[in-house]
Amino acid sequence: MKRVADVMTHDPKVIGPDSPIGEALRSMREGGFRRLPVVEGGRLVGILSDRDLRQAMNIPMIVREKHYDDYVLGHVQVGTCMTAEVLVLSPQDSLEKAAKLMRDKKVGGCPVLEDGRLVGMITESDLLGYLIECLERGMLI
Repeated sequence: MKRVADVMTHDPKVIGPDSPIGEALRSMREGGFRRLPVVEGGRLVGILSDRDLRQAMNIPMIVREKHYDDYVLGHVQVGTCMTAEVLVLSPQDSLEKAAKLMRDKKVGGCPVLEDGRLVGMITESDLLGYLIECLERGMLI
């Protein structure tokens, strides 16, 4: 039986709570991911999603001046808009448990902790990749 460790992204990119959200946005765009674990002193303290960033930017339907956006991106800290109560999984957890947790809690990914240390991230994309692999191998009908 496959476990979280078998499909997760190992050693994910992280960000600190004191970092500006502009840095987080750049990391997400460059890496092509939608969430960043927030780590302080080697300990997971939150998670920052693309949704958190959109809310922090308060993107309106009207045009506003660019200097406002630049100020927000450079001065608002990750810790002020991250989600502090993070759902986590263990590398030994089953993929079924991961999929059910993410479905039931409506989250797109979870940090993976081992002995309190961040060792990976598992996302809906990881789970879909595994599903596709199973379908291509004829493991599922």
